[in-house]
Order: sequence, then C-alpha cells, then structure tokens
Amino acid sequence: MMMHETQIRVRYGETDQMGYVYYGNYALYYEMGRTEALRSLGLTYKGFEEIGIMMPVSTMNCKFIKAARYDDLLTIKTTIKSMPTVKMDFDYEITNEQGELVHTGQSTLVFIDMKTGRITRAPQQLIEKMEPYYNGQNKN
Repeated sequence: MMMHETQIRVRYGETDQMGYVYYGNYALYYEMGRTEALRSLGLTYKGFEEIGIMMPVSTMNCKFIKAARYDDLLTIKTTIKSMPTVKMDFDYEITNEQGELVHTGQSTLVFIDMKTGRITRAPQQLIEKMEPYYNGQNKN
C-alpha cells in the first residue's frame, strides 16, 4: 500500500459565507493529494500527458465529518491500496491541526490513450515505481 501526506492551509476564497470550506473544494484537495503522491514517486500528470496518457476521474465519493474552516492547516492523507491496472483508486483522509478527521473520500481515475481516446493499461514507469509498495501483487 502506498501512502503520502500533503498539507494545505485553507484560504479565505475556499470558504463559504459561513466560514466553512466550500464543499466543491474537496475535489481540489483530492487532486492536490493525488498530484503530490505521484510527485513523491518522481511522476507527474504532465509527464503522463507527454507520453500520451490522460487520467480523468471516473468516480468520486466523499463524506463530510466535521467542518474545516478558513486558515485551518489540513493534512490530506492519500492512499493507493492496490496496484493500478487500467484504473487507479485513491482513498483520502483529511484531518485538521488537532488531528481530528474532517473528511474522507475516494476517487478512481482511468488511464486513457490520448490518440485513440480509449482506456489503456497504466504506464510502465508508474508500475515500476509502485511495485516496491505492493511486492509485485496486482489486486486492482
């Protein structure tokens, strides 16, 4: 299992009139978590696009547990529980500075060949970088 933590501070523009993080911003927080998890492996979305692979989100689920507010320092724990194949599943836990769980979520991204627009297998460079976390097991 691969796990990475990213910290962000809630900006004023990310909150609603009540001072809570606007619900739509959690999708952006997920993206930040995914991006930084991949970056920790030495990989980027830009790099995938350069080799002709897109990674659109196919599903997303979320659960609001406690309000996050302006200026809170949040930790996004992004977990990839299984080796990617034609899709990649991400789980998220977002906690505040006190360590309280404020939000959980999941998203699935699929690998798309940019030339054909069809689903394709995960890039070999991603598989190679992730293998040490899964001992070669492919459970996705």
